[in-house]
Amino acid sequence: MTRSHDANTQSQFGPRAALYVTSAMHAAGPDLDALDEIAAEMRPERALDLGCGGGHVAYRLAPHAGEVMACDLSAEMLAVVAQTASERGLMNIQTHEAAAERLPFDDATFDLVATRFSAHHWRTLEPGIAEAHRVAKPGATVIFIDPVAPGRALHDTHLQAVELLRDTSHVRDYTVAEWTAAVERAGFIVQRVRRHRIRIDFDDWIARMRTPEPLVAAIHALQAAASDEVRAYFAVEPDGSFLLDIMTLETTA
Repeated sequence: MTRSHDANTQSQFGPRAALYVTSAMHAAGPDLDALDEIAAEMRPERALDLGCGGGHVAYRLAPHAGEVMACDLSAEMLAVVAQTASERGLMNIQTHEAAAERLPFDDATFDLVATRFSAHHWRTLEPGIAEAHRVAKPGATVIFIDPVAPGRALHDTHLQAVELLRDTSHVRDYTVAEWTAAVERAGFIVQRVRRHRIRIDFDDWIARMRTPEPLVAAIHALQAAASDEVRAYFAVEPDGSFLLDIMTLETTA
């Protein structure tokens, strides 16, 4: 039996769509506040929430934009986003099912493109970035928000292992250096890089993905076996909760 990466991602997130709308970690944060401020100043005519998940970027953009397109690989996610947008009276949000690497939009369509907590699931980073550049109008603001790996290989390896055990559709949390190099190769101009850390509540994190118990046990075993240096960097707590680095990368197309 074979299964593509896209199918694996859909099977991981589709049945859990509603949990991503109500997730406190996804619904708030300084990155969303910064995005809100940017959109309020820009007042974009057309905006794209790329890899929208629970739709939290779209909900923030909608009050400031003429039209917001929420795009995701999961039809179940999009159904929940459409329902939530309707309940909140955000009638300018539309949804479209598509992979980040194969967007069904014309060149130079959007004034503002934002993707949040999505890129670490993309099969390959560069095609998704290239598509974001293609559909953005010249001079458009394009914002990439994602967990990032530490610059040290010791910490990086631990993070990727924990992420993959929890969610088998995980590909990679890239470093800030990898991100900036990739967007510049695609033709973007980096305007600003911001970083903050969030506390990952272990029980909530596991429950949202419904990680199988053997993999949960493996994460605990990995954390327990980690060096003091690794445990200190991630501030690993007795219950497995830890700190995760988040990057907000603001660029111009």
